[in-house]
Amino acid sequence: MTAPSANWSYPTAIKFGPGRIRELPEHVRAAGMERPLFVTDRGLRALPITAAALDTLEAAGLGRALFAEVDPNPTDANMAAGIAAFLNGGHDGIVAFGGGSALDLGKMIALMARQRPELTVWELEDIGDWWTRADAAAIAPLVAVPTTAGTGSEVGRAGVLTDTATHRKKIIFHPGLMPKVTICDPELTVGLPPAVTAGTGMDALAHCLEAYCSPFFHPMSQGIALEGMRLVFENLPRAYATPGDLAARAEMMAAAAMGAVAFQKGLGAIHALSHPVGALYGTHHGTTNAVVMPMVLDFNRPAIEERIARAAAYLGIAGGFDGFRAAVVDLRARLAIPPSLGAMGVGRERLDELTAMALEDPSCGGNPVPMTAANTRALFEACL
Repeated sequence: MTAPSANWSYPTAIKFGPGRIRELPEHVRAAGMERPLFVTDRGLRALPITAAALDTLEAAGLGRALFAEVDPNPTDANMAAGIAAFLNGGHDGIVAFGGGSALDLGKMIALMARQRPELTVWELEDIGDWWTRADAAAIAPLVAVPTTAGTGSEVGRAGVLTDTATHRKKIIFHPGLMPKVTICDPELTVGLPPAVTAGTGMDALAHCLEAYCSPFFHPMSQGIALEGMRLVFENLPRAYATPGDLAARAEMMAAAAMGAVAFQKGLGAIHALSHPVGALYGTHHGTTNAVVMPMVLDFNRPAIEERIARAAAYLGIAGGFDGFRAAVVDLRARLAIPPSLGAMGVGRERLDELTAMALEDPSCGGNPVPMTAANTRALFEACL
């Protein structure tokens, strides 16, 4: 057997723990900012946690410039508006505050605001070495503050952006998108609505599960993914049932970051299906991942059955692959996740389009079972 060869990269400085948001000004300054643009989403704009973070920045002489025109699935139009706000305000960096949408859009603004005008964001899609087209020195510094426990975008070097012309979600990548500092304060997640706690938590599980099952060689990521799954199974039901359980919230925030670190190893069909569904139907990304998860397990079973059985043993789940799948279905039910894409309003009329988009998605290439037009359409049928 030939010894494997691979390139690995791990994340940034993480300030983890309750109350760490109060350190925001010192980390913003350490990242080289004096006039940051605070990027969040519309839902967070008026919440007390946002006001408190802005108050902290203002008291430190860093202003309180706010941009909150961020859709749940952020678009190139959102990015253009954010870039205009960044340039018109003379800002020198980004504080991205919120869930995956705000974090991803903050990254896109930081990436593109100071690039040469003729470079489009779509030329930096996560394909080959396309990222080298960007001027790394022009990327604005970014401090990330997650307010959900799911996407893990706070420790990632990419963002997901929807092309309004084609309704396709694309992954935009550059190593310089890694936040300079990430503040993970579980107190910020305590007020999440139950459905958001559930959906974002299942997103973290999807990241860990797909990374664990990915066929690529990355044993460090595989180990992190396995422990991340344990944290989700043990703590997501607690965070959902008892929103003020700060210990469970902290474990979920850790699991979210772990999932995003782990999926450097790869993602697969869960995300390849979820991205086009979200783009065409506006569904919540993590919830969509949860809906298709059991069906994708079935789809991949020939390639992952033994590996999932090992995971089940570590997680204390009896019954090998079948026991693990049953545990996923039980967790979905406890979190009131819809049982199918049909229950989310997805219809058969766009199956051809969904199938084509899934096969174009970068996650497709990391699935343990190769995805074809025929088997991907059949998988969508099963999910409906």
